[in-house]
Order: sequence, then structure tokens, then C-alpha cells
Amino acid sequence: MSKNLFAARRLGRVAAMQYLFAWSMNTPANLANDLELFFSEMPEPRETYAFGEELIHGVIAHCADIDADIKGLAHNWEFERIAKVDLAILRLAIFEMKFRTDIPPVVSINEAIDLSKQFSNADSKRFINGILDRLKDSLGRDARKAT
Repeated sequence: MSKNLFAARRLGRVAAMQYLFAWSMNTPANLANDLELFFSEMPEPRETYAFGEELIHGVIAHCADIDADIKGLAHNWEFERIAKVDLAILRLAIFEMKFRTDIPPVVSINEAIDLSKQFSNADSKRFINGILDRLKDSLGRDARKAT
């Protein structure tokens, strides 16, 4: 993967995580209008965040299934107690791991841990890694390869 594609995907993940964080606290009446406003306030043109926008739509479309996965994987932890930023990171990574087979699961895990280091507290990376590692083991595919 080229350095430019990696940087664009990183930028897209950051934007997706930020949007999903806000979305989890205040679901908009009109997603298209809300995304238009969100991306109009970003420092780069909207097309720069195309990958992130794909992730946003995917997470929202599969949110019920993703949340069920989180509830099943978060041993001894109540779903409602998960920090909203950690929830946004988990939703993003789980969507990638389950529905984006073009991305190796270990890449999604590493990206999620990097996001947690940047946007959450020190304990979050262990929590997020634990959940995503359990999911990785249940996927039934090589965690280091895209399919």
C-alpha cells in the first residue's frame, strides 16, 4: 500500500471515528445533510475523506449487529458503560473486520489502538485490543491477509 493511500485511509478513519462519536450522542434526522455539514467543516475537501465516509455509512448500516458483537465480546462490562469515544472506535474497527475483507483484521486492530491512544485514555487501548482480539479469533480467516 502506498504511503499516500495509507495517509488518506488514516485521515478517513479519524474523520469517521469523530463523526460516529457525535452520531452516537445525537442521531441526526437527515444523515445526508448532517454529513454535508460535518465534511464542510473539515480542513480538507470532502473527497479526501471518501474512505471515511464509506466507513461511516457501513457502521451505521450494520450498527445493530456490531453492537451485538460488542455486547457479546465485552466480558464483564456493561455496554452502556463503554466510553462513547471507545464505542466509536470499536464500531469502526468491527465494521472493517467483518465487512471489509480487503483490509486485514490486524490492520483494523492496529488502527483502532492508534485511535484510542490519540483520542481516549491510557486504559482504553487494552480494553479495545481485548475485544478486537477476541473477534479476530472468531472470524475464520487469516488475520494478516486481505481476501
